[in-house]
Amino acid sequence: MISNLKLFRIGTFEFHLHHLLIIGVLAISFSISVMIRSQGADYGFQLNEFDPFFNYRATQYLLAHGIDAYVHWHDDMSWYPSGRDVFATSQVPLHFTAAFLYKVFGAGSSLYNFTIIFPVVFGSFTAIIIFALVRVIGGTTAGLFASLFFALSPPIIVRGTIGWFKSEPLGLFYGLLGLYLFLSGLKSQNRKIAFGKLIGGGLFLAIGFASWGGVEFFLMPLALFIIVLPFIRKDHKFLLWAVPLFVAVTLAVAGGFARPGLSFVLGVRGFALIGPTIFLVALIFVQKYSKEGVRLRNGLAILGGSIIAGVAMISSHLLHLPSFRYLNAINPFLTSEDPLVDSVAEHATPTLTQNFTYFSILMLFAGLGIWLIFRKKWGDHNSLPIGIKNEMTVFALIIGIIGAYSGATFARLELLTATSVIILSSVGLAVVTSEILKGPQVKTSEILKKGTQRKTSDNSKKGTLQSKTIGSIGIIAKVSYVVIIVALLLVPAIFPANANWISITKSPPTILNGGSNYAIATNDWPETLNWIYKNTPKDAVIASWWDYGYWIQTMAGRTTLADNATLSTYVIAQIAKIFLSSPDEAWKMLHDWGANYILVYVVGQEFVSNGQELYVLGGGGDESKKQWFMRIAGEDTSKFLQSDDFTPNDNFWQNTLLGKMFPFTTVTYFDPNTHLQSDKYQTGYIAVYSKTIKYPADGDGPLKLVYASPSLNNTKNGIVSGVLLYQVNPNYLSQSNTNQETKPEVKPTSVNPTGDVGVISTKYGNIASLQNLDFMMEQYSIE
Repeated sequence: MISNLKLFRIGTFEFHLHHLLIIGVLAISFSISVMIRSQGADYGFQLNEFDPFFNYRATQYLLAHGIDAYVHWHDDMSWYPSGRDVFATSQVPLHFTAAFLYKVFGAGSSLYNFTIIFPVVFGSFTAIIIFALVRVIGGTTAGLFASLFFALSPPIIVRGTIGWFKSEPLGLFYGLLGLYLFLSGLKSQNRKIAFGKLIGGGLFLAIGFASWGGVEFFLMPLALFIIVLPFIRKDHKFLLWAVPLFVAVTLAVAGGFARPGLSFVLGVRGFALIGPTIFLVALIFVQKYSKEGVRLRNGLAILGGSIIAGVAMISSHLLHLPSFRYLNAINPFLTSEDPLVDSVAEHATPTLTQNFTYFSILMLFAGLGIWLIFRKKWGDHNSLPIGIKNEMTVFALIIGIIGAYSGATFARLELLTATSVIILSSVGLAVVTSEILKGPQVKTSEILKKGTQRKTSDNSKKGTLQSKTIGSIGIIAKVSYVVIIVALLLVPAIFPANANWISITKSPPTILNGGSNYAIATNDWPETLNWIYKNTPKDAVIASWWDYGYWIQTMAGRTTLADNATLSTYVIAQIAKIFLSSPDEAWKMLHDWGANYILVYVVGQEFVSNGQELYVLGGGGDESKKQWFMRIAGEDTSKFLQSDDFTPNDNFWQNTLLGKMFPFTTVTYFDPNTHLQSDKYQTGYIAVYSKTIKYPADGDGPLKLVYASPSLNNTKNGIVSGVLLYQVNPNYLSQSNTNQETKPEVKPTSVNPTGDVGVISTKYGNIASLQNLDFMMEQYSIE
């Protein structure tokens, strides 16, 4: 075949034409992945989401102060007044990997820009890692399909876009690399090479655990796979040292990190590897000394006993249980037990529509693959047309089924679901492709022989015509198959126009749209953070909902009460109570917590009617999170909300600090279907507001408005993405504090926006750049 044409030799390795094809497909996969992941740069070149800002600050600190200072770093800007032990509560491998690579490859670029590109590069390189992994499982063709699927998969792309300097891209890279080395080591015929691969597999898998907790998902398929191995492989002497070696390295390295640490090794997660390994060793010894006829029976008896013992140990709480979010991934019915976990979007259960959009085509191929695998391996047919070992088939089935379940219960694990389904569907598509393209082969000599044996010229012509028809049908079938497969893959990537695999992964950096529901890019948050840095005391403490903690710490350089690490449910609940308390009570609570300022974020739409500026609220700001504030604070939502569990009632507007901080007053209620208005709320009506500042800068209330972001001052139709910063009035007098000592007022240096803000020009307009903040230059010195 032409694909086996030898091009050149390097040492003992011969480079054939099909190697060039493999490199070409991998290059295409990498390029596609880079382009899709980089779409968000159209809105602005910024870090995306919330956690990346802390990871950026931590990497900066590591580069500026060194490893020893980083390991002992107690961050006093976080979770005031207690602070945070960064080394024990962070994804340490992410910071070390980024710092090392920045030293090697970052010359000429700022660390900020480097961390923006970081997830794009690692996410795209993972498309090559998935090729290597699936190639070990199902062959080269399956590996190439997996690489292309990975480059296009929305659940994978959305958690590895440009600016997504979070744990997922790096954690998945290390985790899949560890899996590849483990399976490749088991498959290797050279025991020395297998030894090295198994050690490497354990090392990288453990680093993956430390990089992103979601990689621990692989514990479930690994545990089942280890249990099945002695039943389907006969080289028990190899398994007797190979599997324990891999598990020992994994646990030793994972236990060496502060996170996951010894609780991982000594808890349920460590037991998920230790238990099956003990079972494997015990089963091998029992089968070795059992008679041929009773080996299976004895093996099943040991398996049953091991399961009972494991359940008993977990039920008796002898093993350390993982955090709630991991238990929630196993049991989705636990969701409603913790309102804080329930309030986070990535902890939600994906809808059927989401799963169908993401996995419809892949599930089709996965189903075909499962059917063909069972049909060929356990039916009356011959072996598969591609060489897949029994244990690799079993692993593909295990990881595919477990992945489908986990992603169906936990939105954040859709990334791992996609990976699992890609593995199984790629193997399935490779099997189908091999079946179709192999086709019936008719030798030319046989056709000629049959033709010459015909007694008449008519019969001879008929035989020749029949052979040509058979050949034509074979070619038509193969071409048709290729066209159908390409069409099936292109449809979800192109249609529908605004909700296909490519378009749904494009969104603005969160810092530019505030995490709202609108695909906009504004300078509200950048200018607010810059103003805070320029115009508030350096030791100021700012209270806000935890979503904005990392932004305030990193880009404004100020201390916060809570942040996105969500280390203390108690503190977050107290902040929720502050927002929902009466202004007097809230002022006292803010005073007790030592907060000098409090920030609120509100999103809505402005429209002008008869010269009056009117607003409809609800788009992803605190006005959309208030019901979660209530649940987390332990309050009855009906106390503050109308029957729709969203629209605020009069009690909310008149008697809560949050209601007073929102600069809006209800004007009327409007039915969008009938266009009727009402002075009182009715089911199906939406509230319409006018703008009213309730705590002005020159007032004597508990708060003073010192800054409002630009979109709140617009006088035209459009989206409002407003950030408001209030000073906690230290001289406020009320019944609750008339007997308290009056403390000196903490005044901002200016109540007006000052200082230059760098601007990035995009096709969506000019956008403020955060990387020019003077705070970054003062706080860190990086060469």
